[in-house]
Amino acid sequence: MKKIIPYILIGIILAAAVFLIFTGKQEKKRVLDERISFRKKDKIPYGTYVAYEALRSIFPAASVSTNSQGPGYWDSLSVYDGDQALLIISPVFYPDEFEMKKIIRFVENGNDVFISAAILSEDVKSIMSFGISYVDAYDLYTPKPAGEDSLRVTLAKPPFPAAKTYKYPGKRLDTYFFRMDTSVTTVLGTGRIADTNYVHLKAGKGNLYLHLAPMAFSNYFLLQDKNMKYYEDVLSVISPKTKKIVWDEYYLDKRYDSGSRPDNERNGWLKALFSYPELKWGLLTAIFTLLLYVLLEMRRKQRPIPVITKPRNDSMDFVKTIGRMYFDKGDHKNLCHKMSAYFLEHVRNRYKLATGEMNEAFIKTLQFKSGVDETEIRSIVLFIRDMEHAAGISDHQLAYFHKQLESFYSKT
Repeated sequence: MKKIIPYILIGIILAAAVFLIFTGKQEKKRVLDERISFRKKDKIPYGTYVAYEALRSIFPAASVSTNSQGPGYWDSLSVYDGDQALLIISPVFYPDEFEMKKIIRFVENGNDVFISAAILSEDVKSIMSFGISYVDAYDLYTPKPAGEDSLRVTLAKPPFPAAKTYKYPGKRLDTYFFRMDTSVTTVLGTGRIADTNYVHLKAGKGNLYLHLAPMAFSNYFLLQDKNMKYYEDVLSVISPKTKKIVWDEYYLDKRYDSGSRPDNERNGWLKALFSYPELKWGLLTAIFTLLLYVLLEMRRKQRPIPVITKPRNDSMDFVKTIGRMYFDKGDHKNLCHKMSAYFLEHVRNRYKLATGEMNEAFIKTLQFKSGVDETEIRSIVLFIRDMEHAAGISDHQLAYFHKQLESFYSKT
């Protein structure tokens, strides 16, 4: 079964690849990514990648950085220094009273704050009520008719050179100021029906700019026709002495505190992944393949029992081979020499006798220690001594000598 697993996995992968290829070839209508991100790193239509990257060319003498902390806890701004600018671009702007007071104090110390948001919190409205009356009349996430959901913005003349109108066919997401105290508020721009959506307020040594059409800073808007000029003109009101420009993303995370999260984001990242058919089937194929592999590997495995063969006794084969070799050559004397050498080695090791002189004393001592009859021992010793002077050994003599040695070994 284990050998079949790779083929099963390969078959599944090939089937999934073929399925994805054929489904991918089908003509599909391109759909605009309508997620409202406003993140500086996002290149989707409603991200702000273009706006953020353009800051270095608009403010060449200033440093550009990003902030992710709330007012009073800024990691890139000083609440005591001047010549700084904070840019806040978000669909909704929900600071509490403490945060709003910190922003006002930051402005009073000689800094500029630019805020662009379609919906402002009640704390912002109450604090700014001395100069403006704000109208909150836009539903962020409900789809609008095509003709109604298109943004049109105009810069006021003065202070700008010309009252030029900029537009694009994307989401509108703008509101307007209903009433203003012109003694403390300067109108800088209007919306689609000449409603004020961009104002300037003075606070201490600094300036506060409120803009109610944040979609004018999205990638989609800025890349439409010559709309980048609108962005450059809107930020041209910030002091040219500014040494530090800080792009704020703290309120992009805080915008959901009010519970105004869109349905596609409220359902979580898993639904977002499965919203792309190719990615969905790729993930499902990978999960199914992994599950199949786990199930197949969970079964109990029995190691194969090796076949153990009975050990062969090769000693007899060796003896027969050596015997045939000497028998075929007919060198019986040489064979007797080796047999006698083995016999003498046996005597030396077993009985601790010297075999240099095989005389009567040797015969009697060996008979005493081994218990073999003296006649047999004498016959073996005499054959060994006579063999040295013999011209040759016959078959009969070889057999007789072998029989004597076997008899001696069997009795010891």
